[in-house]
Order: sequence, then C-alpha cells, then structure tokens
Amino acid sequence: MRRSSRTQGAICAPIAIQSHSECCTHSRASPDNERPAAGDGQALPPAGPPPPPILSAARRELCDETARGQAGRAALERYSERFDILLRQFFAAAPAPQQPVSVVAMGGYGRRQLCLHSDIDLLLLFGGRIGDAEERFVRGLLHPLWDLGLVVGHQVRDIEDFERLESDNPEFLLALVDARAIDGSSALFEWFTAAFHTPAAHARVVDALATLVDERHARFNSTLYQLEPDVKDAPGALRDVHAARAIAALTDPALLRQGPEDPARLDDAEDFLLRIRSILHLDAKRNHNVLTHSMQDRAADLLGYPGALPQQRVERMMGDYFRHARSVARALAWARRAAPVPVGSNLGRGRDGIRFIDIRQAAVQPATWLGAFQAAIDANCGVSDDALACIRQNAERFAVDDFLPTPAHRAAFLRLLQPRAGLYERLSEMHDCGLLGCIVPPFKHITSRVVRDFYHKYTVDEHTLLAIRNIERLALPSTGDRDRFASLLQDLDAPELLVLSLLLHDVGKGRGTDHVIESVSMARPTLSQLGLQPEARALVEFLIANHLRMSQVAFRRDTEDPEIVRQFASLVALEPRLKLLSLLTVADIEAVGPDTLTPWKAELLWRLYVDTYNQLTLGYGDDLIERSESGPSELVASRPPDLPEPEIARFVEGLPRRYLQLFDEETIYRHVRLSRDIHPDEVHLWLDQKSSAWELTVVTLDKPFLFSNICGVLSSFGMDILRGHAMTNPNGLVLDVFQFTDQERFLELNRGAREQIFGVLEDVVSGRTNVTERLRGREESLVHRRQARFTPVVHCDNQSSKRYTILDITADNALGLLYRVSRVISRHGCDVDLVLIATEGHKAIDVFHITKAGAKLSDSEQLALAARLQRTLERSDEVDQEHHPAEQGG
Repeated sequence: MRRSSRTQGAICAPIAIQSHSECCTHSRASPDNERPAAGDGQALPPAGPPPPPILSAARRELCDETARGQAGRAALERYSERFDILLRQFFAAAPAPQQPVSVVAMGGYGRRQLCLHSDIDLLLLFGGRIGDAEERFVRGLLHPLWDLGLVVGHQVRDIEDFERLESDNPEFLLALVDARAIDGSSALFEWFTAAFHTPAAHARVVDALATLVDERHARFNSTLYQLEPDVKDAPGALRDVHAARAIAALTDPALLRQGPEDPARLDDAEDFLLRIRSILHLDAKRNHNVLTHSMQDRAADLLGYPGALPQQRVERMMGDYFRHARSVARALAWARRAAPVPVGSNLGRGRDGIRFIDIRQAAVQPATWLGAFQAAIDANCGVSDDALACIRQNAERFAVDDFLPTPAHRAAFLRLLQPRAGLYERLSEMHDCGLLGCIVPPFKHITSRVVRDFYHKYTVDEHTLLAIRNIERLALPSTGDRDRFASLLQDLDAPELLVLSLLLHDVGKGRGTDHVIESVSMARPTLSQLGLQPEARALVEFLIANHLRMSQVAFRRDTEDPEIVRQFASLVALEPRLKLLSLLTVADIEAVGPDTLTPWKAELLWRLYVDTYNQLTLGYGDDLIERSESGPSELVASRPPDLPEPEIARFVEGLPRRYLQLFDEETIYRHVRLSRDIHPDEVHLWLDQKSSAWELTVVTLDKPFLFSNICGVLSSFGMDILRGHAMTNPNGLVLDVFQFTDQERFLELNRGAREQIFGVLEDVVSGRTNVTERLRGREESLVHRRQARFTPVVHCDNQSSKRYTILDITADNALGLLYRVSRVISRHGCDVDLVLIATEGHKAIDVFHITKAGAKLSDSEQLALAARLQRTLERSDEVDQEHHPAEQGG
C-alpha cells in the first residue's frame, strides 16, 4: 500500500512527481487547505507556532555561515543533522503505530544537504498493512512539520510495495540512492535497503537516469554556459553532481576515481555550488536556485571575490562557476560512458569484461567469485584482469567449502559447466586465477603436468580443457563433420555431467601405474562436495572409469563380431550412458593433438555407437532377472525392515534385467510396496515430478489394452509422453513407468489434478470409462493443427531377439500417437512386454518388444500388423471412426 498527502488530515491523495526531475519531488502538504504549498518561485507563508529552539538555533547558525559565504557541504551537513534531532523528537511524540515503522530521509535530505528552504523528502515505511493507528502516526509526525511552514515531500508505504521494487517510478528509485534511516525499526530499514540494492533495481535506475539527465539538459539547450544558470538543474550544476555519484554508487564505487577528473575537483565543485545555492535561498527567502544577474552581485560579495568594481567580482565568480561546471560535466560524461552495467550481486559489465563493483568486498567473499564467470558466459565476454587478479591473490586463503558453501552455489557451478559458447575460455580463466583448482582440488594435481609419450601434444590440464572445448563446439549451431555426434549432445538431460567427467577423467595421471583407477579415487571427494545425487555420482564415476574403453573396442576389436558389441552393450547398459561415453571419447581423442581423431577413427566410433544402440534397444528384452542373480541379492541385503526377502525376490524375478539399472534401490522398494494387495480391477499409482518431466508409475494385473489405455489417458489430459517402460513378471503383475511433460500445465494450474488423473486411470483400467471417447474431441481439434512432416515407417524384425518380435515405428510426434499404435497392437492379439520411446524434435521413434500367444509373430502376422499400423499412421489426420466392441479397460 502506498499513500501520500497534500492536506492536513488526508493521507491518501496521489503523489505528484515532476517528470523533469531526477529526484522525487513529492506532494507538498500544509496544515490547512488555505495554506499554499511552497516551491520554486513561491515564498513561504508565515508559520504558525514558533519553531523549536533546536531548529531556531540551527537556522541562525546556517544563516550566519551563508552570510559569510561558507554554507557549503560541511555547514549543510551540520544543519541536516540538527534537523534529524528535531524529527526524532516529533517521532517520539507521535502516536505509536501498531506496525513497525522506519522514517527514512531521501534525496537532498538523505545526502545531508538541506539548504534553508529545501524540501524535506521523507519515506514512511511500515512493516505491514497501514491502518488507523498508522494514519494517526503519520499525521502526528507530519503536522508539526507543516505547522512550521516546512515543505515536506513524503511517501507512505508498506513493505508489500517493494516486492518488485525495480518496477517502481524511476524518480523515486533515484531518491532512494541516498536513503538513510532517521528513526524507527532498523531491521525494517535493513530489509528495505536489501530490497533496493539488487541488480534489477540498479539497472532500472541507471537506465532511467540517463533519460532524465538528457531531458533536463534539453531544457537548457544542453549547454552549461548559461548567463543566468540554475545552480540546481542546469548542465554542470548540482543535479549533475548527484547523477554522477548515483551512477557510481549503483555500478562501481571506484568509478569516479578512475576517470580523467580528480575526484577532489568534483567535491570542490559541489561545495562551490552549494554555497551559491545557500546564498540564493537566504536572499530570496524561498527555494530559489537561479543565479540571476541581480543575484550575481550579491553572491560575489558574500563569497568574498576581490575587485574594485562589481563587474570584476562577478566575472571572477562566474569564471569559477564555469570551471566547476566543466569539471562536473566531465565527471558525469565519464560516469555515463564507463559505468559497468550491473549484472549480478557486486558484479558489473564494463569495457574490460565482468568486474567486481567493490573489489575489496569481493576479496573476502569467495562464494561470489563463481558468479563472475557465469555472468561472463551469459554476456559472451571475459572476466576483467582486475577481477582475476583479486581471485588469484586471495584464493589460497580459503577452504574448499568457502567457495561453494550452499546447495545453491553447488548447483550454480554445475550450471556453469553446461556446454555453450565461451565455456572453454571461462574455465581457462578460472584455471589461470586458481579458482578451478580450489573448487575441484584434484585439478591442481595436473596443472602443467607433462606426459612423456609421442601421442599427447599438450600438458594434462590443457588437454582436459581442450576436450571440454570440443564438447562446447558440438553445442554450437554448425559442427561440420561432427554433426552426428552433436545430435547426441542435444539428447542429453544433464550435459554438465559430461563436462564434469571430462574435468576429472585424467586427474590421476602421474600417480601410480593406472591413472584411471587413481582418477576415480581422486574424483570421489569432489563429487561428494558438489552434492551430486547417488545416480549422478555413479554416472560420473562410470564415465571416468571407462573413458578408454570405447576407443579400445572401436580401434582394437572386431566390431563386426556381434559378441563384441553385445559385451560392450552389457558394459554401458543404458542409452544415456552410451551417448555420454561416445561424446567423452570423441572429445578426449580430439584433444590429444591435431588430426588425432581421423575421419576413419570417427567412423569406427560412430559405427560402434550405432551397433551398440541397436543392441540396447532391440535385444535387451531377451535377458530376464533370475532369483540367483547378484542384483536381487543386493536388493535383499539392503532392504528396509518392512520388505521381506521373499516379497522382493518374487517381484523382480522375471522382469527384464535392465530394470535393475533403470531404477535405484529406493524406487524399486517403492514399486514393491505398490504391488501389494493388487486385485484384478485395481490399479496402484504413483506420480512424481523429476526435473522438467513427470514420472507416472502404474502397477496392476495384466489385462488387454492396458498399455494403450494408459497412453490414452495421459494424452487425454494433454500430456506428451517422452518415454515408457512396460514390464510384466511371470505372475501377471504389470509395471508401467511413463515419463511425460505437461505442456499445458494441467498439473500445476488445477487443484486436485493428480486425483483427477488417478481417478480416470482407475475408471479406464476397470472398464468403467472408455478412453476413446475421452480422446475423440482432443484428436479432432489436434488433427487440424498438425500437419504430417514425413511418411511414417513401420518395420518388423524377428532376427535381433530370440524371444520377441521387434516392432520399430518412426512417425510424426503427435498427441495420442502411442495410444493409436498400442491399440492396434492389442487388437491384433499381441502383448507388449517392453517399449522404448524416444522423441527427437518432431520425430517419434517407438520400439515395441511384442509376442503373440507367448511366441514371436509369424511372417504373415508381421505383414498384417505392419500394414494395419501403416494405414493407421498415414490417416492420422482423420478421426478413427471405426466401431469396435467394448474393450476391457476401455
């Protein structure tokens, strides 16, 4: 809530702000409606009661100093401090508010530069809702000031007004640059200053200030050489002093010290201008700031300029005025030209890159250093030499945990490792200044380490950084002959783990005979310090431990031998790990030296990737879990107390072996619990959000059309299915796990959305609801929006698997695609034991492992199914109008 006042007893009128002013010129209030507000060009009316002694004494002292030509910065500061005391007296006498309150001086009062007839700019900030008690306090504080005939520009606000402070009026924000607390809650004022001093608010003020300065200068024809200058508003006058200092305060406190003008000259100019302004106020008895010809004689006399004639004294004074105005103009021009743009906490972007705004503050805050490199990547520039030197000089003073003290800092480091333009250069800067070795201590071990062989061309640390540069290049729009590997990078969910693996993959070199084992061992403490989840830690350790394996297989083994490919597929086990290891291998080899990764080697690596991918996606369903395997034994050994050993063994036995690698132990235990007490028409469900995708787990007993019905329900709610695993054990228990995105934000925006989805799933599985009817309206609206981009391809393979017919479908990624395909499969009497779903842009690649009556499909059955699927996919722009008998589960 924000309020202000123009009249006594009314505190809800809008605030009046002069658009030409960089400072807030707020409402001017008087104790009654008849008293006019005093401003430029208006004399103050007679005050009511006599002023308090402290104010009378302060005014007399300031008048005396003004008459001696000495009412500059020091005199005005003393006068402002006397006024602080008066305001605290009025604060103590005002009725107490219910909410915490802070009385804040702003603008010239905040700078302690009150002249005799300056406005008193105040912010009355409340810690909560403004009610009757708060309004009584406002009147109790302001009425005594109005009764003294003072011009009070005030704003009344509560903290809710500052939730998005950067969007506030720019003139008001500028006035806050000089804000200081007079009385009241110190905690509230500290909260307020923290809310104001953000990069967003600073950037808005600096941008707005440039416009305000230009508009004000235009009113004076943008020249400081005025014969009757306004010592407050003219170019080179006081507002320009304040503007230069505000830019420095908001961007770089040392900015003015780095410019062409000696900062002392700006101080002298300000003092000179304030002494003249004080004389103008004293002589005019009002807030008058124009140094007219008639006033120039008076000012020159009071300032003590020598000369037999008034003209001589005035010429000397005006010569000094223009000299000071030129100093001010040069300081402001430098500040506007050289100010770094705020890009983060204590960070600005200048001509030399990302720099620390307050380098002394940065020197003792190592947790802020990483932000400079993230900002440099975001801005596509470097980190300044001064910032790098600051880090280099101070890095060894701190412990490892000081650099990434919180989970947010550790997550920020991982985000910095995401492949994009500039990553190699920023990591090189971090290495050069010592920060990289502080965050990743094992990296210090390979700094400038030499490997004496005829293979490597670079030191180990530079080889590592060049490998990361190779990944960075794959992330750029054009990668030339590496396009096919670049497509793998685009598929990764967490590419930063690839870069982290590269950072650590050779840290064990020079320690023992097997640098791979040493590297894994040395990496573990860093992975723990970074707070990686167990799955991510295991993945990085796997990549480090096996970073030589793919090249060994590709270059030293007969990859035409299916057994070799099968063994390698058994090692990587999962598609994401295959893609990561392929990319790491390519980047690692290419970083050994120029032309090390020849086209022939690149082709061998790509061929091994393709063959392994096919093995993983087409043949993995053959291998089932047996009770005697080590995987189930490990699950049993670490089981929680509520899960008996036979229950776990009974659940996993007969599931595909990849199940143990797809899910961690906690997830498997949850699946076991979900499988308890399942009745034929029941379905047990679990929905969880993981990163940017949702994961739905469905446990029930097997029944026709189950997989297609689940796909249909998700599609009917607008979900885009990314991946699905359908598994059945010999007891007829079905475990279906789907990953999907909620592009329409149904789950986020609708209260009870989970329960609604669960209810529909239960109704469809039990046969109470027909999913086709739910989908029909969505399909009808969808087909007119989406045009087919290519002809769908359906392929049946009876050779790659001993147990299953492999059905490979490539088609447009359209809402409801899986439902249509799986429904056709079910109508042909086939069972889906495993489905692998991949989405590549607008293309969906769905691989089904199917059987019919427990066996592979015959040639004729394959042809019939493929033909029916082809027709269904090709007419996806038509709503399926066939009438089908009721299907169990919908």
